[in-house]
Amino acid sequence: MELRHLRYFMTLAEELHFGRAAERLHIAQPPLSQQIRQLETELGFELFHRTKRKVQLTEAGQVFLDEVQQIFKQLEQAIQVGRQTSRGEMGQLVVGFVSSAPYNILPKILRAFRSSVPEVRLELHELTTNEQLRWLRESRIDVGFVRPPVEDDTLNWEIIFQESLVVALPDTHLLANHSNVCLRSLKNEPFILFPRILAPGLYDLIISLCQQAGFSPNVTQEAIQMQTIVSLVAGGLGIAIVPESLQNLQRTGVVYKIVQEATPKTAIAIIWRQNDTSAIVQKFLQIARLAVSLFSIGHF
Repeated sequence: MELRHLRYFMTLAEELHFGRAAERLHIAQPPLSQQIRQLETELGFELFHRTKRKVQLTEAGQVFLDEVQQIFKQLEQAIQVGRQTSRGEMGQLVVGFVSSAPYNILPKILRAFRSSVPEVRLELHELTTNEQLRWLRESRIDVGFVRPPVEDDTLNWEIIFQESLVVALPDTHLLANHSNVCLRSLKNEPFILFPRILAPGLYDLIISLCQQAGFSPNVTQEAIQMQTIVSLVAGGLGIAIVPESLQNLQRTGVVYKIVQEATPKTAIAIIWRQNDTSAIVQKFLQIARLAVSLFSIGHF
């Protein structure tokens, strides 16, 4: 039994006339009659009562028709799901991100992706850069948003967002009313910083800035998450140098100040496995790049 036999049967069941059914199927009437007979023989029961004047479904034929119609509905659904999956429009995508990403480009990318492919289920994990590299190697996430650089030949990455650094101060600090801050004025301040192993690129950038200003920061407190660092600044435990997008994290007791000195920009990169041929991953990268380009020209 082949699908064409079932299509012949359904067409004849709709027309109840061999001539009209054969015309719709673009075949001659004798081959259609022969195919229906072969189907009945294989099934072991009659599908139609035939007389010279009319063709009529048997009771078994009617029940069989109802079931075959369900089969074709499921087949059509399977084809649709297959097509959507091949286009990256159905399935699941697991995304990792550093704690600062939700304050810059990540929400815009996720919003664009959700709007474009609503059938894909997103699973999000807040992870450090190093954790994301490990999870990517272990196939526990599909894409990530990390702080570069990345030294792993099995992974692809590209910078999608860059921003300046600012100083986060308690609102009671002597410099809180200044419009900007000279880094040299911070040499005796207690610094709050994250461990280097979590994001070595950003860590080294902050340390280098301080050293260029003539001092090594006095790190008195470490915290893993950017939100925690800002909260500790609000609590008066020290100051911090953070990406400027952290200003979107509204926290009572903290003020952000521009650095007087020219500072290099810190970046967010999107990262994925080199050998990943997933249509969903490729769709996500395509939408992410478009969202970033729209954001950069102010259309987002």
